[in-house]
Amino acid sequence: MTAPLSLPDADLRYLPQWLAAPLADAWLAELIEQTPWQQPQISLYGRRVAIPRQVAWYGDAQASYRYSGLQHEPLAWTPMLATLRERLQDELGQPFNGVLLNYYRDGQDAMGWHSDDEPELGHEPLLASLSLGATRRFDLRRKGSQRIEHSIALEHGSLLVMGGATQHHWQHQIARTRKVRAPRLNLTFRLIHPRTQA
Repeated sequence: MTAPLSLPDADLRYLPQWLAAPLADAWLAELIEQTPWQQPQISLYGRRVAIPRQVAWYGDAQASYRYSGLQHEPLAWTPMLATLRERLQDELGQPFNGVLLNYYRDGQDAMGWHSDDEPELGHEPLLASLSLGATRRFDLRRKGSQRIEHSIALEHGSLLVMGGATQHHWQHQIARTRKVRAPRLNLTFRLIHPRTQA
């Protein structure tokens, strides 16, 4: 593992070239082609708008996941995603039961400011985020602040690991850019805990 990135109240590690380029190329092409992508709508200021990217949620049968007001029921693991999950679990010593795929078709697809702090992710979730395709800038800011404090260029085949108190103190985004015309995939592996019934 590389040395952690030095941000206060955060546990971040960035591993460039975690996947060899030929394998990353093959997986990018296969995932774009074979994933049943969806572009759900969310409520924004009283209007229904499509999110600015396409998504798919895979996982164990019980790993339903709710975020941005949307309930996602898992698709069954494909052989490729199951192999990737096993490799990550072995390397990080962390179980994962779901993976969120985000498909950014070009620089106009984006992800707004947020933290991955849904209750079913647990108190200090560990997320493993694999990037395939075009390099996109990953911005971080303190919760309650408007200022970007750190940015990482997420390259093809790279892995970003976020753990500890990161989601309590920091938000992140993938901003729109006119400089990027090529597609990018992001696969974020998570451990979903069942919601307790009230």
